[in-house]
Amino acid sequence: MDHNELEEGTQLSLDFTKLKKVAECDEGLVPAVAQDADTGEVLIVGYANELALKTTIDQGMATFWSTSRNELWIKGKTSGDYLEIVEVCVNCEQNSLLYRVRPKGAGACHTTGADRRTRSGCYYRVLRNGSLSLRKGME
Repeated sequence: MDHNELEEGTQLSLDFTKLKKVAECDEGLVPAVAQDADTGEVLIVGYANELALKTTIDQGMATFWSTSRNELWIKGKTSGDYLEIVEVCVNCEQNSLLYRVRPKGAGACHTTGADRRTRSGCYYRVLRNGSLSLRKGME
């Protein structure tokens, strides 16, 4: 499946090998969810290592560890679509993070809608009857 079809298409093609790839990246990681502090919308799910968490706290911007590029990823550094940290929450077992954020750009996703504007978050499609369709308001 090409990249455009993966990001914009209606065919469900989940990557069930993602966590295996994460485990093979030689970094100690925990899942890190970015949630809009004002709306509650889940914007991004990524991973953080100790450096990403330290950078998040020091810079006040959501930072992840890119498992595909094997490098620190300050969300918005290249796009300008930063996610300003409101608070960092830790779950009960201390094995995941919740970044409560305020978006400081056009959106949080690297994809764009039909209007060519950055989407607010990465969860812009919904699964219905085995196919993906755009969520209402995400056209």
